[in-house]
Amino acid sequence: MIRSSERILTTHAGALPRSEDLRQGVFARAAGEPHDQAELAQKLKREVAAVVRKQADCGVDIVNDGEFGKTTFTTYVRERLSGFEVRQFKPGDPPPLFIASRELKKFPEYFTGGRGFSAFAGTGTGKPRMICVAPLQYIGQAALEEDLANFRAALDGVSVQGAFLPANTPGTIEHWLHNAHYPGEEAFLQAIAEVMRVEYRAIVEAGFTLQIDDPDLPDAWQMYPDMSLADYRRYATLRVEALNYALQDIPREKIRLHVCWGSFHGPHQFDIPLKDIVDIVFRVRAGSYSIEASNPCHEHEWQVFETAKIPEGAVLIPGVIGHCSDFIEHPELVAQRLVRYANLVGRENVVAGTDCGLGPRVGHANIAWAKLEAMAEGARIATRQLWGGR
Repeated sequence: MIRSSERILTTHAGALPRSEDLRQGVFARAAGEPHDQAELAQKLKREVAAVVRKQADCGVDIVNDGEFGKTTFTTYVRERLSGFEVRQFKPGDPPPLFIASRELKKFPEYFTGGRGFSAFAGTGTGKPRMICVAPLQYIGQAALEEDLANFRAALDGVSVQGAFLPANTPGTIEHWLHNAHYPGEEAFLQAIAEVMRVEYRAIVEAGFTLQIDDPDLPDAWQMYPDMSLADYRRYATLRVEALNYALQDIPREKIRLHVCWGSFHGPHQFDIPLKDIVDIVFRVRAGSYSIEASNPCHEHEWQVFETAKIPEGAVLIPGVIGHCSDFIEHPELVAQRLVRYANLVGRENVVAGTDCGLGPRVGHANIAWAKLEAMAEGARIATRQLWGGR
């Protein structure tokens, strides 16, 4: 956990812009398609080094590797686990989960009519399903070591306050990995937690902060539209318990949790309110908590912290710039958001962050970098207001 008693530090949630050439190479490798392995390894190392320098140049204090070695923040785990097979959807199978199921009922034309979110629409029955059919095992040691080595090398000679690497949670992995082997959901979650401990520990043992990416904690509310709030709280608590099992041997101050409401470009009218799950969020064994705090559906939730208290000694990382539009937030607005949170939880307990990963979600790489520059300038303004000085 990294904090400052002198100024507002800055960080972000994870994914950053990478070249199209690198993106294609990483996806080809994941799909087992032909590619030049040596050339891809060198390209990945160069671009990780460049993205670390770029973050520092933009004024980001706590940096990562941009998630450049991964396909997406959720599906990269498919390359690192064994014990599942790919099956085509068959009639009678349970329908695939849909990240906006509650809103599909109200806005069917938006999701299926060729506009807006239609790229993700439909039942998904044409897509292959990942089915767990044997004991899960972690087989991603080589890929993980490549991530760690590239990040280590990239940080050499770069002046930053901290460095983190993200990893998936059991509940989020469960979104796409269906169980046909373990006797029930608790056993399945425990098995996922057991294998992911390998990745979690390796990141921390390499000297980095572990960021736990857990969109499942809020966004599964949309995926299960028939759940009551009480049922959903039980669902979320079970998954937090599995996550905490996987984190139990890691110092709390070396863990930061990132939660978001799916971060898809869509209505988000039926996102579960933060107030209904904030206590469950804070049950995760983390030293810092990254939340969405700048988009039109969640900016108002700063009010939650008028009564909800962050865990003792913890840091709050509100997203003060966002991925939901290509508008570049004015630094004065960023400062207002930061000061608002600082007045509620204490200035030394706030780090400026982003709602989610900017790289794949804004219109151009230059927009993402301009947003991070605006965040850094806003943090400087907030620092002057909170600590005084020019």
